[in-house]
Amino acid sequence: MSQRPFALDPLFRAVTGLPGIGPRNGKLLENLISGPKILDLLFHAPVDFIDRRFSCPIAHAPNGKIMTTEVTIERHFPNARKSLPYRVKASDESGAISLVFFHAKKPWLEKLLPIGERVIISGKVEYFQGQPQMMHPDIAKPSARDTLETVEAIYPLTAGITNKVLRKAQQSALSFIPALPEWVDDAHKNREGWNDWHIALKSLHEPQSEQELDPMHKNRMRLAYDELLANQLTLALVRDRQRKINGRIFEQSTTLREKIEHVLPFNLTGAQKRSLYEIDHDMGQPGRMLRLLQGDVGSGKTIVAAMAMMNAVENGAQAALMAPTEILARQHGESLKPWLDAAGVRFVTLTGRDKGKSRELILKQIRDGVAQIIIGTHAIFQADVDYHDLGLAVIDEQHRFGVHQRLELSNKSKGTDILVMTATPIPRTLALTAYGDLEISKLDEKPPGRKPIETMLFSKEKMDQVVAGLTRKIAEGTRVYWVCPLVEESEVMDLAAAEERYDILKAHFGERIGLVHGRMKATDKDDVMEKFARGDLDILVATTVIEVGVNVPEATIMVIEHAERFGLSQLHQLRGRVGRGSEQSYCFLIYSAPLGEVAKERLSIMRETEDGFVIAEKDLELRGSGDILGTKQSGATDFKIANLAAHGDLLAAARDDAKLIISRDPTLESERGDALKTLLYLFERDQAIKYFRGG
Repeated sequence: MSQRPFALDPLFRAVTGLPGIGPRNGKLLENLISGPKILDLLFHAPVDFIDRRFSCPIAHAPNGKIMTTEVTIERHFPNARKSLPYRVKASDESGAISLVFFHAKKPWLEKLLPIGERVIISGKVEYFQGQPQMMHPDIAKPSARDTLETVEAIYPLTAGITNKVLRKAQQSALSFIPALPEWVDDAHKNREGWNDWHIALKSLHEPQSEQELDPMHKNRMRLAYDELLANQLTLALVRDRQRKINGRIFEQSTTLREKIEHVLPFNLTGAQKRSLYEIDHDMGQPGRMLRLLQGDVGSGKTIVAAMAMMNAVENGAQAALMAPTEILARQHGESLKPWLDAAGVRFVTLTGRDKGKSRELILKQIRDGVAQIIIGTHAIFQADVDYHDLGLAVIDEQHRFGVHQRLELSNKSKGTDILVMTATPIPRTLALTAYGDLEISKLDEKPPGRKPIETMLFSKEKMDQVVAGLTRKIAEGTRVYWVCPLVEESEVMDLAAAEERYDILKAHFGERIGLVHGRMKATDKDDVMEKFARGDLDILVATTVIEVGVNVPEATIMVIEHAERFGLSQLHQLRGRVGRGSEQSYCFLIYSAPLGEVAKERLSIMRETEDGFVIAEKDLELRGSGDILGTKQSGATDFKIANLAAHGDLLAAARDDAKLIISRDPTLESERGDALKTLLYLFERDQAIKYFRGG
């Protein structure tokens, strides 16, 4: 099966072919449903519904309830003044009701509601001066009563798209849903009492009760499971293929590691030793290593990576370390230099900045194997970089680097071991969806001698107090980060806020203050960061560009303005910029009152714990999955129906199911395997099918 099954074609048509969706609405709708296809629309689930099935005589109409009933039109009361409503009196045997219209044209209403005509009206009953009335009711002829007596699904909307337009498009889209071969195991499906896929999807858009809107309702559970199974099966296929590309057997480094240990000013923590043991075990096997090293900011990932690289070097191969930014790549070079010099290991740093002759020379050293360790940005995996023999690739800050990039990288050299490092502690459920193709090692201890960071909350009114405290601290030689508020989705406004704060602080503290933001050239940004690291600046005012970044052990104070606007994981990452030396460090969270419930909870969690893993789990509860991994820039998984906070158990089941499928039918040749290929095409995971074809 080399291409998408024919049965799925209708779902991949453009929404602009549906009634009421022209080019203008199509663009608005595409942004709302995150895609241009009918399938994207069908995965856009309702969040509420209006029940129009209730009917009763007018005399008994309950206030505030939606009702549908048959009436006779008695009389029209037009209003000469445009701002006042046009009223129509209608009645049944029990009493009268007033139908109210604003900005309605008289000829149109007279045609719609002729005097003496019997019509069906439907809408919310409200009492005015003791009399029932209905604003802008829906109207139908008695013969079409069933078009009104329905339950109407209510969807999340965007400006320019009404529920009526969206629902009309949805109703049309429902007719495109095909019956597909069953990919869920029969025993599992019966045990859960799940419907077939096409029935569950149709039911999603026809809720008849509150329960059907709940993520734990069986139809939503069924659809979430399908999505999670597609995700886990993709990762299992990638992993299976990667494992089959034979790695190399690297003996554990002894000589080079001893030379490094000799110059280390500290002992490794238990967590570092345990992680190294797991890495050594993987590198000693014939299969490839695919491992994630998860550790909080400052938990000592770099030394673990350096020790792992010694395995490759001592066995005659090269190792590469890739960082997300130039400044981080150069910083890795600086922190590794004393260790690599002590071990007598030759390294080069290659970033986009290296041009011309100097670049040529570096490329030659990599090609000839003179460079044993290569440090750089993604530039080190560009087409013109040829390795003499790449044995281990270490990738820093994984969440900016998705599954597909991991595949490209591993294709640079046959059987390269891969170690991915992330400073974002990730909840277990998210780790499974984003890194299910990797084994996981955790650094869950801080190096000895690090003091806890003292976190304090200040309302904006106490800003003067904060500034006075900083003045004292700076006089003692302290360096300060000052992070400016996040403004909704707008870099320009983020920048305006940062510039304003920079001017205010400069007026108070003088010239020794720097500013960095996302719109600066990389070279200018690096220059300011380097001045701060050298001690030429006392305060660094920044937008969130420093979230992943510089290591300045002398900086011991982090001020975060409008802390209530940041997510928990982001606050935790920012706080992790301080507390890197032996001095006591502080984090001041400045907030604007009044605080919402979620913001209150976030800030109190920040005060209670520094454990990134606890914080990450809490963040998932408070925010949902999309933001934690920074999916905006990562191509990581953003689910349409599945909700990781609610469907964690389904994810674990999908993972087990995927493992079992791959062990029994690794190329999906069986009847169920064929249905599973349809599932992968449905969720656009067909790259996975190409992986095992290209095998």
